[in-house]
Amino acid sequence: MRVFVTGVKGQLGHDVMNELAKRGHEGIGVDIEEMDITDAESVRKVITEANPDVVIHCAAWTAVDLAEDDDKKEKVHQVNAVGTENIAKVCHDLDCKMIYISTDYVFDGQGTRPWEPDDERHPLNVYGQTKYEGELAVEKWVKKFYIVRIAWVFGVNGKNFIKTMLNLGKTHDHLTVVDDQVGSPTYTYDLSRLLVDMAEKENYGRYHATNEGLCSWYEFACEIFKQAAEINPAYGKVSVSPVSSDQYPAKAKRPSNSRMSKEKLTENGFEKLPTWQDALHRYLREIEF
Repeated sequence: MRVFVTGVKGQLGHDVMNELAKRGHEGIGVDIEEMDITDAESVRKVITEANPDVVIHCAAWTAVDLAEDDDKKEKVHQVNAVGTENIAKVCHDLDCKMIYISTDYVFDGQGTRPWEPDDERHPLNVYGQTKYEGELAVEKWVKKFYIVRIAWVFGVNGKNFIKTMLNLGKTHDHLTVVDDQVGSPTYTYDLSRLLVDMAEKENYGRYHATNEGLCSWYEFACEIFKQAAEINPAYGKVSVSPVSSDQYPAKAKRPSNSRMSKEKLTENGFEKLPTWQDALHRYLREIEF
């Protein structure tokens, strides 16, 4: 199987390429240097020449707060909406599968009920809106598509919340972290295995894929320092206090409810991801800190 992967310099694209290689599939990886997804002609030329069976579209604008800046909004739209549509049109013409990586931010983040894959989408911020537009483009152009929504992502290759906490823990004995946003972390190593499973099957549609279990960012931070201290006792001195989102203002509005139902995975023959605590345990042993 030939699989074309965008955004290979990112956390997820990096792991997807490794997983494809492990399983003996041919991974063709690109980042912006090889293919600017906002350039329709470049997209058509590069993907058509690769002639893949599947495109896994990991590339995206993910700087959520920066996306709110007036001088960045059009760029974010070009990358997340137009770029995705450019890829979707080529997948349509080549009649190949497309796996689009989306986000919990397509929902409004209200309530406490876990979001179902086919719930109505009402994004809260610019990033969420442009990812939603990307979803619509995939649904419009591609017959054989997966839309896979993820949240709270961490991987070896790139920046993430865990690395931020560990770095702060080197210089601070006390940290405050918001406790009124609830969701599930997603380890790109685990997710990449699921995405390749999907590429190998034909159970198309919208899915949610995060590690199992729920936590607030505060609870996530507490577990990070607890597990980190098992490896490096110096982290045992770091204490964490909960604060509300109101005390930690950010440019982009964040969803308070990022719970997502993953029942559709098992209903369609896919394995759910391990618990987020287990993922964190393995991740901390992969990175240097």
